[in-house]
Amino acid sequence: MRLIRLTLDMELATFDCGDNDLNGFLLEDAKHFLEKRIANTFILEDDGRIAAYFCLLNDKISRLEVTNSQWKKVKDSFPDSKKFRSYPTVKIGRFAVSLDYRGQNIGTEMMKLIKSLLNRDQNYSAFRFITVDAYLSAIPFYEKNGFKPLTKKEEDDHTRLMFFDMMDVE
Repeated sequence: MRLIRLTLDMELATFDCGDNDLNGFLLEDAKHFLEKRIANTFILEDDGRIAAYFCLLNDKISRLEVTNSQWKKVKDSFPDSKKFRSYPTVKIGRFAVSLDYRGQNIGTEMMKLIKSLLNRDQNYSAFRFITVDAYLSAIPFYEKNGFKPLTKKEEDDHTRLMFFDMMDVE
């Protein structure tokens, strides 16, 4: 398997992770997001097949968006003179594993790869956290990978804003 960055001229194979929104993003929106400089998409390719993909974009953790207790944890990791109203993040905009590759630990390995890549290449822009709007069904996966919730759990939400502190990368 190899990780490749999506390009505008790349021909995409079919992809099915069992979620129409995630399938549709890769096959219909990812190139448009790249062209408009909104997000970069990375594909885990296995012998011409798409095993998984993720996309990354810029984001921030803002005082206005999170619970008081979580904001305290975020800002307390900085000295008083460096406390701001928001902190820079990289957001995982989409993250999906093909149904054909489920149960092979690819999601966890891909999450480790994302953290490693972001930790290793700090030449262009600084950020402290990774954020994700996790589907409720995916919250256990993100928790297993070190993410913590930033928002209150509400009954009618379909996603929960979560974060990972890059200072925790081993």
